[in-house]
Amino acid sequence: MTSYGMAKASRNTALTVLLGALALSACSSKAPPPPPPPTLNVSVVTVEAREVALTTQLPGRTSAYRIAEIRPQVNGLIQKRLFSEGADVKAGQPLYQIDPAPFQAALENARAALARAEANLPSTKARAERYGELLVDKAVSPQDHDDAVAAQKQAEADIAAWKAQVESARINLAYTRITAPISGRIGKSSVTEGAIVTAYQPVALASIQQLDPIYVDVPQSTSDLLRLKKRIADGGLRHDDADRNKVALILEDGSRYADGGNLQFRDVSVDPSTGSVILRMVFPNPKGQLLPEMFVRAEVREGVHDRAILVPQQGVMRNPKGEPYVMVVDGENKVDMRMLTLEREIGDQWLVAGGLAVGDRVIVEGLQTLQMLRPGTPVKVKAQPFQAGILAQGGQTASAK
Repeated sequence: MTSYGMAKASRNTALTVLLGALALSACSSKAPPPPPPPTLNVSVVTVEAREVALTTQLPGRTSAYRIAEIRPQVNGLIQKRLFSEGADVKAGQPLYQIDPAPFQAALENARAALARAEANLPSTKARAERYGELLVDKAVSPQDHDDAVAAQKQAEADIAAWKAQVESARINLAYTRITAPISGRIGKSSVTEGAIVTAYQPVALASIQQLDPIYVDVPQSTSDLLRLKKRIADGGLRHDDADRNKVALILEDGSRYADGGNLQFRDVSVDPSTGSVILRMVFPNPKGQLLPEMFVRAEVREGVHDRAILVPQQGVMRNPKGEPYVMVVDGENKVDMRMLTLEREIGDQWLVAGGLAVGDRVIVEGLQTLQMLRPGTPVKVKAQPFQAGILAQGGQTASAK
């Protein structure tokens, strides 16, 4: 082999060695495969069926238990107003005094006429008796006897008529003193002393409202009424007879009224403009805290749900369509998605009408890694159970707003 050939072979060998070293270097610098993602820790709530008292909050207004509009029953001039506006009055308490002088004179006149008629009665009665005796002996004609009897009866009728006149005058005189027909709180007076009033005038002199107890009237839609009746008929709700008609009240500022009330009746007529019926409740109002036409919310008891399913609100999410769903952990500790049917909000939980069963484990903490909690993702359930807020302890009350 010539020297040229030997040099060429030597160059080829060196190139081969260099390429092999470069390849080996490249292989040695390649990154190792990434480790598997860590198993996520989540907190769950195990679904249980529990007994829940369901209530409904219905907006309404208060109204007076009784209202009396004060109107005069005779014509006359107001002499005195005998009450303070806005005060509490008792039944029978004098309110106004109408000038009694003309009515007193009418009473005296009727009494005098009655006395005159009573004075004529003995003589006419005696004449009729004498004529009756003489008629037997034919000493008087039958016509004279009939006239005497008629005169007696007319005198008796005059007495009865004047007695009625005396009683009427006495009643009118009593009407000059206008009294309160009911106990309650009286409002402002529409007249003052010196005003002329007429019997049964259209404008009331004042109004009295009985505020203890007080009514609360609330509308309930017929659709809710039919739904409630259907659930009771299907056995989904049961009534506790002892508390069936008990009602609570929430005031305008959100505070609860101290005294409970009773559902008195549910109207049978439907308002065609609103499609609702009126529920009337009665509440005690000893301190006068409730005033007529005050806006309130009545909490009406629907019944008791024996197997209600509740889940914390923080565990319920919604898809882009607004449909609610939860993530649950199955028996293999993998994530699964459940679409829900929600009925109502109860405190910090949802009452679930469909989508969950007793024993399901709903994820309530760890949802911040939602992108990783796809169905099938393995998770690790924390040993410490999640506390379901204010409803984690027995006795629940649900309300629909």
